[in-house]
Amino acid sequence: MEEGAEVQLYIYDLSQGMAATFSQMFIQKHIDGIWHTAIVVYGKEIYFGGSGISATTPGTTVLGQPLRKETLGVTQVPYEILLDYLNGLASSTFAGHTYNLLRHNCNTFSNELSQFLVGKQIPQYILDLPNEALSSPIVQQFLPILEFNPIISGGGGGNLLRPPSPEFEQLNQDIEEASCGGSRKQNSNSPRRPYTMSDEPQTNGTQERTTDQVVDEIETEERREREERRKNREPPIVFKDSINVKEEFDALVNLIDSKLSDDDLKSLEELHQYMLEDEGSWALGENFLQFIGFLLNETSFPSEVRVRTLNILTSAAVKDDVILLLHQDRREHILMNYAHDVDRLPIDEQIALTAFMVNLFESLSSSEWLLYISEWTYSSSQISNIRVSTKVAVNALLSENPRLQDLGSAFVHNLASKEVKSVVFDDVAVEIAMAVLQFFNMKPDEEKLFRCMKALGRFVHVSRNDVPQLIQMIGPPPSKFKGVSDRLDEQILIVEQKL
Repeated sequence: MEEGAEVQLYIYDLSQGMAATFSQMFIQKHIDGIWHTAIVVYGKEIYFGGSGISATTPGTTVLGQPLRKETLGVTQVPYEILLDYLNGLASSTFAGHTYNLLRHNCNTFSNELSQFLVGKQIPQYILDLPNEALSSPIVQQFLPILEFNPIISGGGGGNLLRPPSPEFEQLNQDIEEASCGGSRKQNSNSPRRPYTMSDEPQTNGTQERTTDQVVDEIETEERREREERRKNREPPIVFKDSINVKEEFDALVNLIDSKLSDDDLKSLEELHQYMLEDEGSWALGENFLQFIGFLLNETSFPSEVRVRTLNILTSAAVKDDVILLLHQDRREHILMNYAHDVDRLPIDEQIALTAFMVNLFESLSSSEWLLYISEWTYSSSQISNIRVSTKVAVNALLSENPRLQDLGSAFVHNLASKEVKSVVFDDVAVEIAMAVLQFFNMKPDEEKLFRCMKALGRFVHVSRNDVPQLIQMIGPPPSKFKGVSDRLDEQILIVEQKL
């Protein structure tokens, strides 16, 4: 199982027990508490209030220790990517002036951050609180008291972060640029983001350090953690050098240049900065993914537009910060809705789409995004990232097209290597195992056989009853492929031990 950073939800009761005591009397319904929440990750408690996004040592706000703590999961999002994401929120949807106790509060923020980090919502009873309690006429009489709370009002709060000084802002900028290896270039036209979390994951001690010391410590620690994760990780199968980005971009421009609005042209320039000028994903505006959706779904465009777009995304997929682009998809699900219809697409689009999704396994955080289980409605069906990913993988594996089969076997191999522990993944394991068994009857070559047999060896561990029974019932028996290669024989033995 891949290591990452644990993500916790700290839950506080702003009423200090009064809601549980008096709610039945006043609103004829029992309410356990008036909830304030914060996300704790990388040694920081991160929350939203009247002063915007703040971060502090866990449990040191004016609210003291939380009433309870819930573990949300483990994130693979790197610390520097989290900083970029919070900077974006702090200057837009979660700036201080956007705070509203009833409609856009700390719990809204915690839910947003939880979905970014681990792909799941915070408990529903917390999200339902405004409808259940705060909207009551009697409770609204007490809102001024709640709003006086320093966490909400943005007033004094002990260890709450104060607005950073120019020197502190420069320190944060230096750290962010250094932690990205110097590859991110400062855009002279972009405003400085107002939010700065503490410049490094929490450490003990308060001794003041120089900028160089902080930068060196962060770089050393991040390199160590990245190398440790990569060393312990099952290497994914990706196709890094399969795309000539400049050639694809130029071809795309020739196809669409005369058909774009001013906003579209701006997004096209952002794509150029991100892919050809090596700018970070911060160069992509908040409407960038709508532009991608336009390219993928505009029926007046030829299929080549979609293929070129997906080819560029395939190259983007191996970037460490692509998760910030993917997270723009959390509301409208532009990419996943398009991917859900994979079986209706022309073969060239199927190939380009599948290659894009396979390459997302290069980064831990983007591979986790492929397996998010939060559901939404599309074409009258409930779907999720993990369901769509499974559909694309199976569609490719069982295709008659050799290139799709190659991509499909890589996709299945990468999915199996994740070893996600969830009921949903148990179901997915059975579905993919059935597809693998069908694929075996198509007489694949040794490379594809090896990838799929290795995946099957993982799936018999994930779903210890259903997958072995499936193999025995529908076959073919793994022993049929003994003698093809030594490495394949090793994987066959792993599968047979569970039968």
